[in-house]
Amino acid sequence: MKIAVVAANGRVGRLVIKEAMARGIDVTAFVRSENKTSAEKVIQKDIMDLTKEDLEGFDAVVDAFGTWDPELYPQQTITSQHLCDCLSGTDTRLLIVGGAGSLYVNPEHTVQVYQTEGFPPEFVGMAMSQANELDELRKRDDVRWTFISPAGDFQAEGERTGEYILGGEELTLNDRGESIISYADYAIAMVDEILNGNHIQQRISVVRK
Repeated sequence: MKIAVVAANGRVGRLVIKEAMARGIDVTAFVRSENKTSAEKVIQKDIMDLTKEDLEGFDAVVDAFGTWDPELYPQQTITSQHLCDCLSGTDTRLLIVGGAGSLYVNPEHTVQVYQTEGFPPEFVGMAMSQANELDELRKRDDVRWTFISPAGDFQAEGERTGEYILGGEELTLNDRGESIISYADYAIAMVDEILNGNHIQQRISVVRK
């Protein structure tokens, strides 16, 4: 299997590459600047400059783009839609690193996490941008996309337990009432979905077991 990881220099992208390579997957990292990943195959190119030809031959493309800059929040949707355009009509899967703020908290799917009382106001803009990104993805029936949301407490330095619970559109808690997952366990879930998943044109979510 051959996969590409776009915006690979981020912390999630680097861990997805590490996990994939550990399982013998052929990985190419796409980075905008100097490579910071463990990938042996690297292409230095901005995400918005990628073409259909750049992504030919891959079984899956991981979109690991993310930003903490409010001025760049719209890029969440712009970049993923550009990748959709590149992969339109192909069999290549597009797996997107999503956010937890867009998960629903009720069975009717009318209230999202970022709309609830107590949600940190400093994260509302980011959550709204990722919710918009997902809304635009749902309009694409020409791309084999999967949007993977982490748990609410997404821990960059959290331990790699090797276990997780696979959820869907709603915020899922583990047996201890937690919504938590490490970047390392999220990377495991991402690679599992690449290898075994079939959640085409769906949003799924993961939480630590």
